[in-house]
Amino acid sequence: MTVAQTLLDVRGLEAGYGKKTVLQGVSFRVDEGEIVALLGHNGAGKSTTLKTVLGLLPARAGSVRFAGQEWANGDPAANVKRGLALVPQGRGVFPDLTVVENLTLGAYTQGDRAAAMGRMEEILELFPILADRRAQRVGTMSGGQQQMVAVGTALMQQPRLMMMDEPSMGLAPVLVQRVLETAVEINRRFGTAIVLVEQNIKTALGLASRAYVMKSGRIVLEKPAALLLAAQDSWWELY
Repeated sequence: MTVAQTLLDVRGLEAGYGKKTVLQGVSFRVDEGEIVALLGHNGAGKSTTLKTVLGLLPARAGSVRFAGQEWANGDPAANVKRGLALVPQGRGVFPDLTVVENLTLGAYTQGDRAAAMGRMEEILELFPILADRRAQRVGTMSGGQQQMVAVGTALMQQPRLMMMDEPSMGLAPVLVQRVLETAVEINRRFGTAIVLVEQNIKTALGLASRAYVMKSGRIVLEKPAALLLAAQDSWWELY
């Protein structure tokens, strides 16, 4: 039996905005090739956690080890080069650029142009509708299609770990399942580990192997996702 190796190890993370401390000793881990759900009500600190791990928000205390090495606190470009990627809440696409132009920008850290073009073809195969609309300006596309572009742009970085912040937000219910199932397909196809922050609790727990629950900037619960899904009514209202 193969023992999974820890890819991301976060310990005692503290961060905030101005004088306000949001994260208060956050600790969690993600193993190689694992899907982990990070859950909690609005304001719990989930998005702040992802931003701090990527380096968009400098940590005030604590440590993060990624692939066995200390990460670059407050330096997102360095962390992206090491294999971290974030699909931000609100998508973060370039609306005036085409699908291909958005994807190309996602490969800015990749020095190998041939490898980047090969990855782009894999992404267009993953999202056939983007292949059909590769020359279309992203701002003219539907919310679901823009979310696909955002995910594809993150994948162009060839990440070992992709953090997805509320990927179903603002989407029609018929598209939510499809977008979230994409996380499983990415995990299967590319071996990419995923941290999934998602308001659709049942769907997120159905996709993940483990889950952490946050409240007021702290991790208050960690369980196998299947156990939390089976007993959702007994714990969700507590947090």
